[in-house]
Amino acid sequence: MKYKIMFFVFTAFTALSITAQNKLTLDESVKIALQNNSTLKKSSNNLSATKMQVKNAYGNLLPNFGVSGSWSWSRISDDGGKQTDFFGNPQNIPASQIDTRNWSVSAGGNVVLFDGLSNIANINQAKNRYESSQYQLEKLKQDIVLQTSELFYSVLNAKALVSVREENVKYNQKLFETIQERNKLGAVPNADLYSQQVQLGNSELLLIQAQNSFDQAKNTLLNYLALDILEEYEVVDPYENFDELELKTFSKEFYELSKMIADAFDLRLDYRSQKLTLANSLEEKTIARSSYLPRLSANYSFNSNAVKSGDLLSRRNYNFGLTLSIPIFSNWSTELSTEFAEVQYLNTQEDLYALQRQIKIEVKQGYLDYLASEKRLEVSKKNVLAAEENRKLNNERYSLGSGTILNVLQADRDYTQAITERINSKFEFFKQRDNLLNALGKLGFKNFE
Repeated sequence: MKYKIMFFVFTAFTALSITAQNKLTLDESVKIALQNNSTLKKSSNNLSATKMQVKNAYGNLLPNFGVSGSWSWSRISDDGGKQTDFFGNPQNIPASQIDTRNWSVSAGGNVVLFDGLSNIANINQAKNRYESSQYQLEKLKQDIVLQTSELFYSVLNAKALVSVREENVKYNQKLFETIQERNKLGAVPNADLYSQQVQLGNSELLLIQAQNSFDQAKNTLLNYLALDILEEYEVVDPYENFDELELKTFSKEFYELSKMIADAFDLRLDYRSQKLTLANSLEEKTIARSSYLPRLSANYSFNSNAVKSGDLLSRRNYNFGLTLSIPIFSNWSTELSTEFAEVQYLNTQEDLYALQRQIKIEVKQGYLDYLASEKRLEVSKKNVLAAEENRKLNNERYSLGSGTILNVLQADRDYTQAITERINSKFEFFKQRDNLLNALGKLGFKNFE
């Protein structure tokens, strides 16, 4: 009785709240996730700073220039008195006061003419870092699409299971009423009535648990989308009318495994980013070896000073010079830097090889998981048909008095389990499809921006 009351309260609450719900589709969820994701916003902000590093690297090739000016004042006050001169003769010095003012202006700078190609390598590094950051940002968007889709499918899965439990409660309630009437007529024993009463109570409990799971899944999705979990949202199933005939359409997206792996190396954004990181390691080796080469720089300046501001430019001083630095011995510091750069290059190269192996594993395993989910989906439909026929058969036998209540209850549980497996396999199929598309680098997000 307690479960019945809870069930009816839940049903009434659902009926009242459904009118205030907002529609939430998969496409809309992805758009919201791409707009509200905090990590994505931070990465976008960091990308602007990385782009400025490219401009700064080019700036190192240009001469710098600066202007400065100064003004100073000093006063020497002497009260006078007796002092001795250079020969030791005493003399009287009168009181005096001397004011001095100085005005000056200067301009100048310097430019590096040659530094062993270090500046060129720095430019290449900055450009590679910026392009790599772009790839990482795009890969992050793909991950957000994948995560949003998985959470959305989990909500749809839980929602569908609630519907299954609701139908099961209705079925068991109707069966309970039928057995109750037959029991009053003495057609079935009390044991059958009690067994069905327990079955009804269990189905109501499972409905409450399914609703809790649905609420948890929906709250997790809304929290990921940075939406208010207190507002009512109705998730819309984009594959509500999905049919097995569409499996052939989905299967056309995938082809020979070796060809998919080759395509993944071309499309995977994280792999492109890692290749640019390796290229930067080569540039780091160039920078380290530049310390073995001479360095040529030029400096230039202009300055003028005067005791009066009007005479400031009456005396001008121009300067220009070249400085050539030739490294002879640097206490093996250059050799150490070169060795570190070589080790960093080898480690980065090993990271690239590891990523290649990981991509092969992800594509192969993703493809196998996709095929398994496809087969699971096909089998689940047959299981539902078989379980449905079995339940009908046992109900008919029980109605005719040739079957037992235990067979009826077991057939009902088998049918509910088959429906549940059917729903789980459906959304597992779409999850595995998205996982494989992500492994291939084909999971799109351009249409959602």
